[in-house]
Formats: sequence, structure tokens, C-alpha cells
Amino acid sequence: MQDVPVRRPGTRTELEGLPRPGRCLVMGILNVTPDSFSDGGLYADTGRAVDRGLALAAQGADIVDVGGESTRPGAYPVGLEEELARTVPVVRALARAGVCTSVDTMHAPVARAAVEAGARLVNDVSGGLADPAMASTVAAAGVPYVAMHWRAPSREMDRHAEYGDVVDDVIAELGLRVRQLADAGVDPARVVLDPGIGFAKRPEHDWTLLAHLGSLRRLGCPLLVGASRKRFIGAALAAGGAGEVPPAGRDVASAAVSALAAVAGAYCVRVHDVRAGLDAVRMAAAYRAHLDRTP
Repeated sequence: MQDVPVRRPGTRTELEGLPRPGRCLVMGILNVTPDSFSDGGLYADTGRAVDRGLALAAQGADIVDVGGESTRPGAYPVGLEEELARTVPVVRALARAGVCTSVDTMHAPVARAAVEAGARLVNDVSGGLADPAMASTVAAAGVPYVAMHWRAPSREMDRHAEYGDVVDDVIAELGLRVRQLADAGVDPARVVLDPGIGFAKRPEHDWTLLAHLGSLRRLGCPLLVGASRKRFIGAALAAGGAGEVPPAGRDVASAAVSALAAVAGAYCVRVHDVRAGLDAVRMAAAYRAHLDRTP
């Protein structure tokens, strides 16, 4: 891998408007969809979704991430009105209850409506590439923005999992997105980067990116790692002799990955099992505190 120029000294560990617990943040996943890869259909009803969001917050989630469109491999998009109907009432109810809420969307109108309903963060798996209006929308809203590494829509992303050096390529592509977002008016101090684990990546790409989070941090933005229950975890479990493990059975392994990411300096991990994720990042914080004192 080639050296990557540092965009600014250090990496921010706090963002305005988001919790500051002094450790890696835990983002709880709330899919209000019928077809997400792990929990699709469980919280498609607004009332059940709100109850689930409140439960995630009670379990310790620093942020509850509400998404109304599945981005699993092969998924097709939903209509804008449907995504708005799924997400905005849930965001509004959770925000009114005092829950720090984000919206997981690639579409500027959904991001705008969710922020107006109380969302404090926009989490965009396309990094602004799916909707040209997203950058100006986020800039006007003035909220933190997660820009993920993305190459293609879910239905075709597996065909784009070709890299020279995956770390160098992801760094270059994310660095370009940060510059383009800044040119469109997005404050770089509000940008969080996500390496896009599982998105146009094969398992070997995912593990390599996780092993080199320190290199990605040199871009100068906080990192969000969304690895929970994903295919590369299932593949590793199967290779280790566990056999075929369904997504819902991958939470212990997902917590282990969250701990690894937090030790490597991730700003936030996105998880299905909040209790396990919170324990993982707390252990990572304890480890890092003692590591820093090691002669």
C-alpha cells in the first residue's frame, strides 16, 4: 500500500449534536422494512418500530438508526413516498421521546423530512452518489453526515467488487467524496466515513479493511463500522467449523468485530444487538486505556 497524505492533524472524536460518552459510540439498527437481510418485517409496523427504538435506547444505544429501504445484496429500491411513510413517523416519535435518532437513507427528500422530524444524523450508504441533491440538503441541514464507500446499487454491487489494493482504492474513493462534498457546501468537520463493509466487497476485502482502519483514519474523519451480522462474519464462522450460521446467530461474532473496530479507533459501530455491542466497545475502551499506559 502507498502512503496516504493526512488531510488534517488527528481524527475528531466528537461531533456536534451527537452523544459524547468518551468511548466508541454504539448505533442500534432499526430496519422498518419488510425485506432487510436479517430482521426484515419484524418492525414494519410504526408502533412496533417505535417500541423497538425505545428498547434499543433503553439497552444503551447512543444512536438509533432508522432505515426504510433495504440495502441487502440484490435488493431493489422502494418508492420515495413509501420510504417517507416508513421512516418519518418513527423518527418523529423517537425524537420526541428524547432518543438520539439518525436516518439511514440515500434520498435527499427523506433526509430533509427526517431532520425536520428530529433526526440528528444522516447515514447515507451511497455517500451522496445516489442522489445529487443530498450534499446540498445535508449542508443546509447542518447535521453530521455519514458518507459510506459505495460503487453501485444493491442489486448490482457484487459485480463491482474488484480492487487493485482494496485499502488504497477505498481511501482514494472516500477522499474524493470528502472533497466533492466540501465543494458542495458540506462542512468536512461534520463528515463521518464508513468503509462500506459488505458493499461491493468480498469477505477478504472486508477483513483487509478492518485490519487497516488506522490507514482509513488518516483521512481525518471519524469512522463508522457497520459489520453486524454480515456475510463475511458468517463465512468466517463456517470456515472455523461452525457450519452455516444464519444472520441472527452472528451476534457474538459481530460483537467481537465491534471490539476489534473500537480498539482500532472506530468512532461508532452499527449493530443489531446493542447490549453485546455496548459491552464490546466498553471492553475496547478498557483495553485501549491500559494499552496507552504500557511502557
